[in-house]
Amino acid sequence: MPKPKRLILNLMSAADGQALAARNAIGACRLFGVSENNVRVSLARLATEGLIVSHSRGTYQLTDKALKVVGELRRWRGITERVTAWQGAWFAVHCGGLGRSDRSLLRQRERALGMSGFRPFERDLYLRPANLAGGVDAVRERLYRLGLDTSAPVFVVSGLDDERDQQARGLWRAMKLEAGYRRAIDEMEGWLAKAADLELEDAARESFVIGDAAIRQAVFDPLLPEALVDMALRQTFFDALLRFDREGHRIWQALYEGAKKP
Repeated sequence: MPKPKRLILNLMSAADGQALAARNAIGACRLFGVSENNVRVSLARLATEGLIVSHSRGTYQLTDKALKVVGELRRWRGITERVTAWQGAWFAVHCGGLGRSDRSLLRQRERALGMSGFRPFERDLYLRPANLAGGVDAVRERLYRLGLDTSAPVFVVSGLDDERDQQARGLWRAMKLEAGYRRAIDEMEGWLAKAADLELEDAARESFVIGDAAIRQAVFDPLLPEALVDMALRQTFFDALLRFDREGHRIWQALYEGAKKP
């Protein structure tokens, strides 16, 4: 069962800035077997976390903080445009001077590194190919924005010896990535072929489950260069996801509009 907080944020995102009534959130989450009490608890927690705010009695809107999170997650739509030619150098992050006792900060750091395609190379040293537009300055700014401690140095490494260069190239499992692209493409294309025949509630439920997994896959894609992964296959995956996302957004907007009716 999807987490109710994710469901609520997804529904509010589909509302395109309109307020969402608690009763409508309850009705939508019911499609996924989420109880009314669970929805109300989740609304309270989202408010406590500063992601939603009361608009009027019993209605909520996304806060600026939430809109930034949603905006960051939506960056996958143009993410492949960030890829540039790779000359063999590496972006690097050194975490040796960072604390490890605060679990929240540690999770935030790991998420920032994961979303930016970094993998652990040696103790406290993380690498990824230096093939992203904007160079190390853009990578550093995004890492800090995603939650990496600003005291962590972000820099470029080049001139690795052959053994370490091969070790670095092996940090990503290209065959697993490519198998993931193929599996997601087949699932999304198969669903799109039958979507028009589904009832709205079934379509909303299925599009959320499939789309949520595919978008997470896109958000955490390491954007490797051609030397390390099949870039054409990756582009096919992203193109399929764009089509799927447009249809999913249309369905959730229809669900939102239907939920507003008395």
